[in-house]
Amino acid sequence: MYLTWIYWAITVFMIVLVLRSLYRERSLREQLVAAMVLVPLLLRVLMIK
Repeated sequence: MYLTWIYWAITVFMIVLVLRSLYRERSLREQLVAAMVLVPLLLRVLMIK
């Protein structure tokens, strides 16, 4: 039970970091890379396989 919450918290923290990077980057290529990384993280937080 606790491991699920810890895993979820780490994933949410990573989403925050990726979103921060997404908005700070000026390069469209880097923004696209951040968006591609964001999709699986969001699916993990929503518990969708």
